[in-house]
Amino acid sequence: MLSPDSARIRALLRGGEPVEIGGSFPPAQPVAWKRPSPTHITLAFAAIYLIWGSTYLGIRYAVETIPPLLMMGIRHLTAGTLLYAWVRRRGTPAPSRAHWINAAVAGAILFLGAHGSLAWAEVKVPSGLAALLSATLPFWIVLLAYLRGTEGNLGGRVIAGLLLGFAGVALLIGPEGLRQSGQADWLSAGAVLLGSFLWAVGATYTRSVKLPSSAVLSAAMQMLAGGIALLLVGSLTEAREFHPAAVSAKSVLALAYMIVFGSIIAFTAFTWLMTTSSAARVSTYAYVNPVVAVFLGWALAQEPVGLRTLAAAGVILAGVALVSTRGKKSPVKLQTPPARELQAEAGD
Repeated sequence: MLSPDSARIRALLRGGEPVEIGGSFPPAQPVAWKRPSPTHITLAFAAIYLIWGSTYLGIRYAVETIPPLLMMGIRHLTAGTLLYAWVRRRGTPAPSRAHWINAAVAGAILFLGAHGSLAWAEVKVPSGLAALLSATLPFWIVLLAYLRGTEGNLGGRVIAGLLLGFAGVALLIGPEGLRQSGQADWLSAGAVLLGSFLWAVGATYTRSVKLPSSAVLSAAMQMLAGGIALLLVGSLTEAREFHPAAVSAKSVLALAYMIVFGSIIAFTAFTWLMTTSSAARVSTYAYVNPVVAVFLGWALAQEPVGLRTLAAAGVILAGVALVSTRGKKSPVKLQTPPARELQAEAGD
């Protein structure tokens, strides 16, 4: 389990040096920026691989005694408020009205749509099945990027890696998991698939609209907007189901973990990676997350891990390697480079 100290978090938030890039919404004067260092990219991928892998278990614990939409609303509104206050206190300029509108749309898609669907589904759907269905994300996100012309030619290596990763996830779950899914609520299973698609839509949307150059500020605004939307919908649909006195300590701790690690740290890393790496490479976390979830279940919940699990882990990581080591592509087009802004916010 990832437990970054303050120095590693500061390193994650730091950016890089100037290289030349272009963008759909270029600044008034061309600015040259350099790619972030491999260390920063590695830490960011570690966050979305390991932390988000653990949130399947966290969501499952949290929704045991807290209604799913309200739980997600509390999670993202709290995280967004804390992150927004921190980044503004560091001197980051206030966002414009256009920034807020775009962040609100992104937040509604990513959090009310995608995370709300996943949390609602995990009340009935086993976490393993949810992980398998969520592994369809790379297909959606790469297809959307390809159709928009931002991903370019995928090539056989990337396609093979994506297919291999999905095959590994299927092997991880296995026939027993698929048989168990017949006892699950198929409406809930469909909600996981819908959430995966909506996350791809939201991630693609954020790459095409004008948002603050600070990835931290942008992430905070999206979480704020998404948290408010979740609470509004949750209040209308789940208020009668929420009994504060019945909330367990396990659910509270799971919620607190997801606020700090799942939302503040991992989503900020994801937002930053979406501006510095390709959609295909970022989407590989959907393959690694189920592996992390299984091993955490073994370590924390005494769930058995057999040869099939170990074999699936090897296949999944092979798929990740194929996608991650494909040929270099042209620089990603950005509106403005967030790296220097992040470095200024993180401090020296």
